[in-house]
Amino acid sequence: MGVHGLTSFVEGNRQFFTDMRLRDCRLVIDGCSLYFRLYFNSGLDQARGGDYDTFVVLVRQFFAALSECSVQPFVVLDGGMDQTDKKFKTLQERAQSKIREANALSRGSHGCVLPLLTCEVFKQVLSELGIPLVQCISEADFEIASLAKHWGCPVLTNDSDFYIFDLKGGYLPFSSFQWNNVSGKATERYIPARHFTVNRFCSHFNHMNKQLLPLFAVVIGNDYTPAKITEVFFSRVEFERVPSGRKYGRSSSPRIEAFLLWLSQFTNPLDALDEVLEILGEQRKGTLRTQLSAGMQDYQLPHSSSLAQYFSSPQPALPDAQGLPAALVSQPEWLLRMVAAGRLSSFVLDVLVHQKVLLVAQVENSHLPSSHTSSLSIRKTIYSLLLDKARQDSQTPQGVTHRGRGRGRQSQGKGGQHCDVPCVDEYDRQELNLKKNTVEAHRPNRVPQLTLAAIDKASTQVRLQVLLGTLGVMDSVLQPLPPHLCLPVCVTYFWMNNCKPKPSHPLLQALLLGLVYGELCWRRAHPNDPLFGSKASVSVCQRLSQLRVNPGQRRGLDLGLAHVLSQWQSCMRVALFLNQLLCFPLPEPQCAWVFSGTLLHGLEAAIKGGHQCEALLAGDAVAWQLYSILFEALMGPAVSAAASRDLA
Repeated sequence: MGVHGLTSFVEGNRQFFTDMRLRDCRLVIDGCSLYFRLYFNSGLDQARGGDYDTFVVLVRQFFAALSECSVQPFVVLDGGMDQTDKKFKTLQERAQSKIREANALSRGSHGCVLPLLTCEVFKQVLSELGIPLVQCISEADFEIASLAKHWGCPVLTNDSDFYIFDLKGGYLPFSSFQWNNVSGKATERYIPARHFTVNRFCSHFNHMNKQLLPLFAVVIGNDYTPAKITEVFFSRVEFERVPSGRKYGRSSSPRIEAFLLWLSQFTNPLDALDEVLEILGEQRKGTLRTQLSAGMQDYQLPHSSSLAQYFSSPQPALPDAQGLPAALVSQPEWLLRMVAAGRLSSFVLDVLVHQKVLLVAQVENSHLPSSHTSSLSIRKTIYSLLLDKARQDSQTPQGVTHRGRGRGRQSQGKGGQHCDVPCVDEYDRQELNLKKNTVEAHRPNRVPQLTLAAIDKASTQVRLQVLLGTLGVMDSVLQPLPPHLCLPVCVTYFWMNNCKPKPSHPLLQALLLGLVYGELCWRRAHPNDPLFGSKASVSVCQRLSQLRVNPGQRRGLDLGLAHVLSQWQSCMRVALFLNQLLCFPLPEPQCAWVFSGTLLHGLEAAIKGGHQCEALLAGDAVAWQLYSILFEALMGPAVSAAASRDLA
């Protein structure tokens, strides 16, 4: 959620906080806030698709700092969109804003756009480190607050709603959490932080009743409050009914301070709500009362938390069926478990619950079709797997169709029968606007039929054929490849055939070199690998890395290259989702080592400038052998000798 203007007001007033030395405790972490914060505050590349290898280092350093101070992290991630859909307008506005920011970055201006695979990279690192993690069904704020209340421990996030939740353990804003400044003697290491509690906050406003804060939040405005309520209230109250107040600091908001002081005159929230309704003066007070009361209820935390049981159980429990959206209650148990564990993207939740998805903006050429157009057929297979049950349930034995819970279009099937084809509304960029496109959930004819309920019981070969059939790849291509590079190679093959404009030879060479670079870096970091400590591998990695583009260099972006690589990332992301949904017929690759935007931009420029791939890999037979295997897998024996020489 988020209370409008509250973060700047509170953080601009030091007296609302106490200094804290964080050590020897549990810490509930808002995972989405964490990876946004780490990425955007570290000067990492945004314009060229992201530098995930550098991001991984930051994530590792963050959790190493917590470990040094004996802090036990529990990471909670957002899931899909709210099942009530009451926030969808806000989400659309944010998506439209990100389109504008991505366009600004494409022109060398300022903007903040999170690279597309950041969340997947983050989850993979946490899995490797063994950090406890759960992915919620919808927005995580309430679950985070409930868990922290149950355990009596602090929350680390960057969300102004936590200035409203009544948490004994308090709230630690990221802005003052000095994880990279671990202090104290060896046996008592701690992280300096600022600690907020609602008790201390309310004491500055005539010791107001803290139960008034939810009413404050819904009237001042959050993601769920209609802006009209806030506008009408303050247009009628600020001169007549609100005392002038006492200014708190330079960054103070007079409106927020004055409203808090005004609320402090009431002993309980019901009396204050009555007065607010009187000021609004609407004829439909009953409707407004219901609306405001529902908003206030969003801040009322239960006495226990289902996540506490999830984290403490050797066999994590399924999400509470009572809290599940209706569309998820009948879903297979394996699917719900994978969602909760973060092994299946929240993308599938939006498809199942809402039959609509918001496609993430990337830095690309806004005059060309969205980069997500290239991966459409992969998404259609995902939609078909997820929604075919809705079509089957809507048909009678006689072949007569009825509209089920899902939206669909009628089409003529075998034998002249009509059937409902499930549809998904995709919200994507069209030039510089967010537009809705309705997509039918058809999988390609070459893809075997497989129902959602049967996926976990199907053989690996059947699940693999669904994946490879979608990507248009023969399984013989996989035989010479390292297992963890099979999916990136299949995605690259699919991308080569679906990308517009078609990728150039120097770019294909750069992608292969990027995969070699990632493989060498990954293998030489593992002590049990033969390449561990290999001087030849170190030399090749250094030689390639020196060709990177400076991530801080905003001017001179090769927009054509950025657009084509955005298509590759779009294909990679949804192929990861499909592989997850099919219960991993191929090993999941380490995303941090298959794509680095600044490296690929630099390699492509170097190859165009005359560098030869063989020379760049010189001195390391393993590197050249891997490059040759990848090249052969992608280009195949049908490639002419001349083309082979060009790519080598």
